[in-house]
Amino acid sequence: MLVSIEFFNPYITAAKMIAKTFGRNCEVVVHDLTTPQNSVIFAVNNHVTGRKVGQSFDHLIREVLLSGQFNEDFVAGYETSDHNKESIKSSTSLIRDGSGKVKGALCINYRLNSLSHVQEFVEDMMTFGEETKPTAEVQRDNVVEIADEIIDSIIKGYDVEHLKRKEKIQIVKFMDEKGIFLIKGAIDKVAEKLNTSRVTIYSYLDEIKKGE
Repeated sequence: MLVSIEFFNPYITAAKMIAKTFGRNCEVVVHDLTTPQNSVIFAVNNHVTGRKVGQSFDHLIREVLLSGQFNEDFVAGYETSDHNKESIKSSTSLIRDGSGKVKGALCINYRLNSLSHVQEFVEDMMTFGEETKPTAEVQRDNVVEIADEIIDSIIKGYDVEHLKRKEKIQIVKFMDEKGIFLIKGAIDKVAEKLNTSRVTIYSYLDEIKKGE
């Protein structure tokens, strides 16, 4: 179910506060994950990575949900890079509604190169979180549940009964780019939602790979 912009207002206010606290090299982005294809609804100091309203998420699956650091709905201090391949220290926290459903994410991206002249601060900021193994089966179940919700949100806007093959391939391509199929069981879930077989999904992925 879609959520109103009012639901995200407290997180947008928090994003502004964080950016104001840490300065122009701190980008903060708010995602509405009920609309995954254009999840970015707010970005401040977006010159850091160039994130724009209307874009989709990038690191949620690979660097957050599948990270050994993912715990208590957040990952702090993982490394990404901007369009110039310069190091960015990132943190992501999920946003849930009152019923516990994941509705969004709050992401912080801090550009590190401007700090290189401040040794002590750099040593702290340049320390990325150490990867640890998932601590419980419930955590893995949580990741699968979140991925299932994202899959549902991606497909909900389509009339699946009347989708053409080309359109299904585009949906699968988007999911592949976002890392959805790295989640256990995602192939079967998507096949079920698109009223097709897992073999067909694999054939779509092969076609996408060949096309690239």
